[in-house]
Amino acid sequence: MRLIKNIGADRVLDQISPHLRPGARVDAASDGLSLFAFDVLASLLASAGPTRLLLSNPLASPPRVGGALAAADREADSLAGGLLGDDADRERRNGLQARGLAADLLQWLNQAAQLRLVPGKLPQSALITEAVHVDPHSADANAAGGPRGVAITGDCSLTTRGLGLAPGNQFSLIQCSETEAERQLFAQWFEATWQAVGPDSPEGPGARQKLLDQVKSLADTQAPSTIYFGVLYNLFKDLGEELDEERIIKSATGIRNTLVWRKLYKFQRDGAVGAIDKLERLGGCILADSVGLGKTFEALAVIKYYELRNDRVLVLAPKRLRENWTLYKANDRRNPLAGDRLNYDVLNHTDLSRDGGSSGDIDLAHVNWGNYDLLVIDESHNFRNKQNHRDRDSRYTRLMKQVIQAGVKTKVLMLSATPVNNRLADLKNQIAFVTEGRDDALAEHGLPSVETTVRLAQGQFNRWQQLDETERRPARLMDMLGFDYFR
Repeated sequence: MRLIKNIGADRVLDQISPHLRPGARVDAASDGLSLFAFDVLASLLASAGPTRLLLSNPLASPPRVGGALAAADREADSLAGGLLGDDADRERRNGLQARGLAADLLQWLNQAAQLRLVPGKLPQSALITEAVHVDPHSADANAAGGPRGVAITGDCSLTTRGLGLAPGNQFSLIQCSETEAERQLFAQWFEATWQAVGPDSPEGPGARQKLLDQVKSLADTQAPSTIYFGVLYNLFKDLGEELDEERIIKSATGIRNTLVWRKLYKFQRDGAVGAIDKLERLGGCILADSVGLGKTFEALAVIKYYELRNDRVLVLAPKRLRENWTLYKANDRRNPLAGDRLNYDVLNHTDLSRDGGSSGDIDLAHVNWGNYDLLVIDESHNFRNKQNHRDRDSRYTRLMKQVIQAGVKTKVLMLSATPVNNRLADLKNQIAFVTEGRDDALAEHGLPSVETTVRLAQGQFNRWQQLDETERRPARLMDMLGFDYFR
């Protein structure tokens, strides 16, 4: 036996190709099969004689951790190496020839190959050939009593890595027979394994047909919508069931029995659930329904949910809207939610500029600004500009320092039909309330810098505004902004 390096001119492909002559019998045991490896061998296998193929059966392997997606994952893998290869085959996949290759492989499997699947993973791969018809006048070693073929064993699966078409594991061991006796030993091993497996392993009934179905699915024409659904799945697969009301809402709070919850329309309840989900996961949310769709009632449902958890809530509203909020917590005949006994504090935006005096029944001199678990800001776009004063803190700065950053951890729910008014950067200062002013707070979500993301988006928006009117279309703006801003 000698070792094969599987690089340069000493590849498995180079060693096996001369023995794939017309009429030669081919036996192959492999823990992987890729379309691209088959493509290289197809013409040689087509001219060779009968081929027996033993493959690992991943459908009989233990499921991966991943719940309901485990079975789908195993189906998608198809074989240990993957019908569509691995990372080394990305360029080949990008050639978009997989459908044609799958059709050729399917035809070969059905017409020219005997196929059996081994339960689990094969301990090693093997490629064994035998010249059935030998020309007695040939100068070939076979005619002189030498090897009638070749046996290659080790890390030589029917994949691009196994054949040496792509870089493999540098620690792999691949051996090649040099005598007929060595070849015969491996041929006997293959024969014994082939007979032991039988036409269809009892551990994987129908496994052969499943493999053929998987190859056929790659060969079939796919509807364009398949790509669309695939994109949607990969974009949102990590979200799981975040909007599952049963999972998000803690029923023990009794929120479903409250007046405000029962008054919500279905779309409003979805909005409230989505807001609670983001408040719990990210610490903040902007509720941006259009005027008249009931942002106030959605916010009241969120407030009641957190009150039932014994959280202290502050509502900051423009002075002209103060009564809208105080009514729902008052013992007043006009209050349709009187039975819910809402108990949040209400202050005006302008109260952030005062150190004393009264705001309704609240003495501003004694307010413990840092003790609110939930802050609700109505008309939050009023805080889109971060003003600075030399002699005093602005309302924005005081809200950030004394309410959000000080004291207990504060969740922030913002209400605005127009969170972005004049500039895309309008959003930045409102997001800062959620992130407590940390520019890298969303790094784990793929946004290393909020400041940079918004600045780049604003620059693209400015360039879009300078385009000719014929080019200044919303679709063009969406393309220019990129994905980060929307994320």
